[in-house]
Amino acid sequence: MKVTKLKLIFLLGIVASCSSTKSVTNSTKPEKNQNTFKSVKAKGKDSVTVTTIATPVTDENFKVELPVVNREFRGAWIASVANINWPSRNNLSVEQQKAEAINMLNMLQENNFNAVIFQARPSADALYTSELEPWSYFLTGKTGEPPYPNYDPLKFWIEESHKRGMELHVWLNPYRAHHSNGGAVNDLSMVNKLSDLVVRLKNGMYWFDPANPKTQGHVSNVVKDLVKRYDLDAIHFDDYFYPYATYNKGADFPDTASWNSYLNNGGTLSRADWRRDNVNKFVERMYKEIHAEKSYVRLGISPFGIWKPGYPEGIVGSSQYDELYADAKLWLNNGWVDYFSPQLYWPIDSKGQSFEKLLNWWKSENTMNRHLWPGLNTVEVKSPDRPEEIKNQIELSREILGRNAGEIHWSIAGLTKNSDMLPTLKNGPYKEKALVPKSSWIKTQPLEKPTLFTNDNGSFIQTSWSSKKIGDVFQWVLFTQYNGVWETEILTRENLSRDIPKSKNGKTLTAIAIKSVDRLGNESDYMAKPVNNL
Repeated sequence: MKVTKLKLIFLLGIVASCSSTKSVTNSTKPEKNQNTFKSVKAKGKDSVTVTTIATPVTDENFKVELPVVNREFRGAWIASVANINWPSRNNLSVEQQKAEAINMLNMLQENNFNAVIFQARPSADALYTSELEPWSYFLTGKTGEPPYPNYDPLKFWIEESHKRGMELHVWLNPYRAHHSNGGAVNDLSMVNKLSDLVVRLKNGMYWFDPANPKTQGHVSNVVKDLVKRYDLDAIHFDDYFYPYATYNKGADFPDTASWNSYLNNGGTLSRADWRRDNVNKFVERMYKEIHAEKSYVRLGISPFGIWKPGYPEGIVGSSQYDELYADAKLWLNNGWVDYFSPQLYWPIDSKGQSFEKLLNWWKSENTMNRHLWPGLNTVEVKSPDRPEEIKNQIELSREILGRNAGEIHWSIAGLTKNSDMLPTLKNGPYKEKALVPKSSWIKTQPLEKPTLFTNDNGSFIQTSWSSKKIGDVFQWVLFTQYNGVWETEILTRENLSRDIPKSKNGKTLTAIAIKSVDRLGNESDYMAKPVNNL
């Protein structure tokens, strides 16, 4: 093929203009018998080598070096028990309930959060449509009474969270059967429906006996029902396994009947080890059953922040191991969780409960490399400057945990009670949006490379994108390059187009790229286009 000098200069100009001085390389492998010109290296410290060819560059072989996308889990607990967070009262209309939810979700989205931990089952009841347990007193003011007009609050929360690019983790308490603030126990309450599994504590609460196999069977059915019917992202348990001693005014947990049954059947464990074994078996079972139902749904647990006093050295306080019969270290060691959020509710400089020491210790126990995202006491951590303390805890967590960092704020009220909290986070560690860290141990089908469509429309580039399996996409990452510098934008699944200015702040748009992201944070391969080829 004969190429004139003029054509060669034109081709060289195209390639050079669509190459970033640092991060864009325009090259192709020539097909057999394709004429190829010599490589040309521009002068200067930021030079790149470009291979000029005699055929036009296509989208498929336009290669770029994209920046790494920010990763951090940023969650907030939203408690329904005792109407702590949502709904704010148990007599709100459905429209008022929805309005409160939307306001909370908008606030989280605007401040670059990416996850909601929503309490859908506070005490053997349901803030969702269930055939297994009654409607929650905290939703309607009467156990078993549906909202009017009827709707499914959990489905609403999931859909509205996903619209905003946020995960929805369903938080439930496995063993609490009735809360002392939960109104009168009526015929529809699980206290009466499963009376053979329930014991009454001295503070007025009712608790399922964790040792009874029927308890585990019932909770298992509830969890599997949730995972099967709802488009949720994770199941979340908090620190209430066997109850805190204060709940029974210091008296031992009333499980003598099940303990005697265990002994009569040849049991040899001590009573404390037997109780821990009950919970251990339950946690392992939940982890396996959840992933068997939907492999991408994760299990997260947020235990009390101290395993035992003295672990690590110098730590004092309550022992989850001895009081709650929760051997959370074992669960983490064995990988029976996908993320682990110890409630580190003390300030960094606390001598007996050092935030840094505890987080480093839990990290040392994370032998299966699961996500470790501490719970932060954003509501009432003791500090003369609470927003600054929380900001420092986030930054310290990043130093310790690296690229897999994350945190959960207790609770969403802590973000609003102090007027400086959200500005401190938004102007500091949460200045930019972030994808959640990848859960690499959960196997999934890779996303297909998206398709990118562009059209030159004068002062901007009309840009849209799609994927063959759009249902597998949870988010998009849009990359735009101005004068060789990439800018990154994380978009929700519903965002499928954007008008991109050809110049901004005196800089010229040189390239566009798009990636899709699945619900586990996995990124697809990218599709990119040079602007001057449009």
